[in-house]
Amino acid sequence: MKKVLAHVDRNMSGLVSDLQTLIRQPSVSAKNEGIEQCAKLVAKMLKKSGIKSEILRLKGVAPLVYGEIKSKKNPNKTILFYNHYDVQPAEPFELWDDPPFSGKVKGNKIFGRGSADDKGELITRIKAVEAFLQETGDVPCTVKFVIEGEEEIGSANVEQYLKKYRKKFACDGVIWEFGYVDAKSRPIIGLGMKGLLYVELTAKESIRDAHSSLAVIIKNPAWRLIDALKTLRDSSGKILIKDWYREVTPFNKEDLKLLSGEPFDESGFKWEYGILQFVNNMKGLDVKKALAGDPTCNIAGMISGYTLQGAKTVLPSSATVKIDFRLVPKMDPKKQIARLKTHLKKHGFSDISVKIFHGEAASRTDPSSPFVGIVKQAAKESFGSYIVNVSNAGTGPMHSFASVLKAPCISIGSTYMFARIHSPNEFARIDLLKKTTKCMCHILDRF
Repeated sequence: MKKVLAHVDRNMSGLVSDLQTLIRQPSVSAKNEGIEQCAKLVAKMLKKSGIKSEILRLKGVAPLVYGEIKSKKNPNKTILFYNHYDVQPAEPFELWDDPPFSGKVKGNKIFGRGSADDKGELITRIKAVEAFLQETGDVPCTVKFVIEGEEEIGSANVEQYLKKYRKKFACDGVIWEFGYVDAKSRPIIGLGMKGLLYVELTAKESIRDAHSSLAVIIKNPAWRLIDALKTLRDSSGKILIKDWYREVTPFNKEDLKLLSGEPFDESGFKWEYGILQFVNNMKGLDVKKALAGDPTCNIAGMISGYTLQGAKTVLPSSATVKIDFRLVPKMDPKKQIARLKTHLKKHGFSDISVKIFHGEAASRTDPSSPFVGIVKQAAKESFGSYIVNVSNAGTGPMHSFASVLKAPCISIGSTYMFARIHSPNEFARIDLLKKTTKCMCHILDRF
């Protein structure tokens, strides 16, 4: 291991250079921009590192890059790295200090869309395997890579890939595509992710926009939509849809113990986002319980009428709202969408159309799993200390991996918690990329 870790130290310039190469290849799944090119680039990078790679395809969906290196001394034990090569749109471009796909290095940071989410995370896993191969000629266990191209638009097709290639992807444990590092440089070991139901509601009234003076005789669909939205949740954030919480179970004693021991810098978090208080002025354990285990009903965007600079007196013909509902374990997205539709109909809003973009169930790994112990020890060796998190507040297709592959999933990585992912000036910290690469080496060694 000393040789392997020394290799990581000596080759950080190569890691940064390869990450810049990945950043400079745009791969925006929302616009289907550069997806094919980036998949080929990732496959090429795997091969350059000594990892056998191939591009898998399903009709009409983004290609998936698969990599595998079989261990000579321990071929029957397999770890799988799940990552994605697609990124969020970079807009608004004018808020970036440098071009979003430049990969510019400033001091300890490398900037660019995907620098942290998820190309920075991916490069740490590739370089960990490369370090073993170049220093020992082998890997401690068989390693597989599943790198998809649709994560940023909901991973709608990854389960199809998992089911089709179930035997090829078979493994004993999954290291998730990302992991946060807090302000004190402690990695957050995540044991779960919330689910998601993403919908679009649209109210339509007339065949075209009209002069706003006609608002006395033509109904405004924006007000119609607002009236419907007010029935979905109360001012405290509680969702008012009948049976929405029916399957939700409270945290058990082990979960509460982990949550109680998990540090959370409330004042630092508020400062970072420029807010004065949390929802309902919650504090302490309640904040951590909400992040890990509370369902949400969030308005992600609203579109109606004139929204550009200046004034325009217009009566819009339609109004649309995008809503994401975060789900917790045992909430079935299909049941929840049926409950939403029933709710709208019952409250007299059957005229409002519902478009479903994505549904993903929540997932959690048992804290007593031996895999958790391996990751905790690796984190301690690389970072000195760590935090165990019952569930991330965000969403990914963890449930699909856990249910299809029957393997525990754990998230740990290099993403500084204030790295501006999904925002302008996204960055990765180079010191955390190094520590995380070494952490991946320790995980492989102990696995």
